[in-house]
Amino acid sequence: MSGENVEAVREIYERWSEGDFHTTGALDPHVVFVLRPEFPDAGAHLGTEGVAAYMQHFLEPWAHVTIEAEELIEAGDSVLVAMIQRGVGESSGAATEFRYFQLWTFRGGKAIRLECIRDRAEALEAAGLSA
Repeated sequence: MSGENVEAVREIYERWSEGDFHTTGALDPHVVFVLRPEFPDAGAHLGTEGVAAYMQHFLEPWAHVTIEAEELIEAGDSVLVAMIQRGVGESSGAATEFRYFQLWTFRGGKAIRLECIRDRAEALEAAGLSA
């Protein structure tokens, strides 16, 4: 199943790289989305409704935003993604670029947990991989 998980995540990031963030089909209805303390709006968002509400809030200040996968690492039932987020502010017009990691954990073909992690060593550790 892990190869299928990697492909599911790859497809999501292909859409996100085009600015299409309406891709919740891979998420379990009870998914937990965790933003670690180093992220704005840190905390946990529960269920697909919680993720959708977070995404609506996240997208509001951007005129344009994309998120691209730079590397996908299979880790058992999880997929660790090194990613880059690029955006242009709606009000400021300022361009931004931000690199971080997302750890997707699957059960039964659906993502049950998605965690945003800033540091590579911490991301590898969270995925059960040595840094």
